[in-house]
Amino acid sequence: MTRRRRAEADRFWEKVIKGPRPTDCWIWTGAVADDGYGRFWVSRDGRQRALRPQRFAYENLTGEALHPGIALMHVCDVPLCVHASTGGASHLLPGTQELNMLDRSQKGRHANASSFRWRGIGRSRFHAQSVALRTALLEHGWNETIIRPLLTGTDPEAPTLF
Repeated sequence: MTRRRRAEADRFWEKVIKGPRPTDCWIWTGAVADDGYGRFWVSRDGRQRALRPQRFAYENLTGEALHPGIALMHVCDVPLCVHASTGGASHLLPGTQELNMLDRSQKGRHANASSFRWRGIGRSRFHAQSVALRTALLEHGWNETIIRPLLTGTDPEAPTLF
């Protein structure tokens, strides 16, 4: 690994907060785009480029370079999660866009699903939920009483996250 790539990885992991259990999400606390997913800036071929943090984490931890046409599916359905590993605890699975859409449909997260919590809610709301999670983590760390409701939507006082 080159010195530059090592510095990128150090900078990346400084922006990740891991849950206390091995199966918990690892949440990206860096930049959040308007779609609620994170952004991580790297230099490639002398130019700045934004990457999805989950792709960076997956490639960094598994050593597997993902083809641009491969999507990473979140098992946990948390857009800021970057929990990637070669073991069974990984929250990120490579697949095609078709598989990603099938996963979404099977979990009832598509716009036509009657159980879809975010039906008719725009990107700005997804962004707000991700920012709320990131802010809570930065202010309180992984405090179960604050973070778990933001991840699962079980607290009636907390907005449901995804």
